[in-house]
Amino acid sequence: MDNLQAGTVVTLDVDRDVEFGYFLTNGEEDVLLHHNEMTEGFDPDQPVTVFLFQDHQGRLAATMTIPFIVMGKYEWAEVVEVRDDLGVFVNIGISKDILVSKDDLPAIYSLWPEVGDRLFVTLKTDRRGRLFGKLAVEDIIRGVAAKATRKDFNKNVTGWAYRLLKVGTFILTIENYIGFIHESQRKEEPRLGQKVEGRIVDVKEDGSVNVSLLGRKQETMGEDADEILAYMDSRGGKMPFWDKSTPEDILDRFDMSKASFKRALGKLMKEGVVYQEEGWTYRKE
Repeated sequence: MDNLQAGTVVTLDVDRDVEFGYFLTNGEEDVLLHHNEMTEGFDPDQPVTVFLFQDHQGRLAATMTIPFIVMGKYEWAEVVEVRDDLGVFVNIGISKDILVSKDDLPAIYSLWPEVGDRLFVTLKTDRRGRLFGKLAVEDIIRGVAAKATRKDFNKNVTGWAYRLLKVGTFILTIENYIGFIHESQRKEEPRLGQKVEGRIVDVKEDGSVNVSLLGRKQETMGEDADEILAYMDSRGGKMPFWDKSTPEDILDRFDMSKASFKRALGKLMKEGVVYQEEGWTYRKE
């Protein structure tokens, strides 16, 4: 008979009742089903289906609440706690949160998930039988992925980051599309597990998509114009930048490309809000 193992769902017989609950058995091993872990329908005279996990003292325990993630089954789990020394804890639907070890998280702490982020995980045990969350690898993601079509081009999508690379970020969308966000298509690198919203800018032959987190030109133009005006207002309504400023100076000051800067500045000039003179831009009275 197999040994009782954390992370699995088993059906056991009731062996005996104790002060805190009932001990269940497979004929060789016992495990405690605490009163707090019992649900309606418990009958001490009938076999009980339970999920096995370690309690807060590290002892194997049972619950009649079956989580939405078990060994070998992957699902999204919400991050509920971050511990610098351990990693992050996720909620799988039982009273005990499950640790995703810091060894499986990004080397850069700022890219760790935060509370409220979501990770696509299953369960695993270490050599000591302790239960941990296991991040999905690429093959698992591709196994659940759906294929986008050309009709999805330019659609808005929402997804969660599951793989971080220097050149970009991979996400899995609500539709289960695999999306890639090139570093040029984002203002900052998303955290692992972070929810992002963007639009599909290309649909590949394999059904995966390229996604941009940058707004459409007409959307970003207004945001960039507001940023330029805010900067000018902080300097008394003028700034030492105009449409012939270098791309490097514009990027350093405004964190935007020269093309975006010129579009926003042109919008403000067309609306009669600003004017340029000898390398400076001024707000009109």
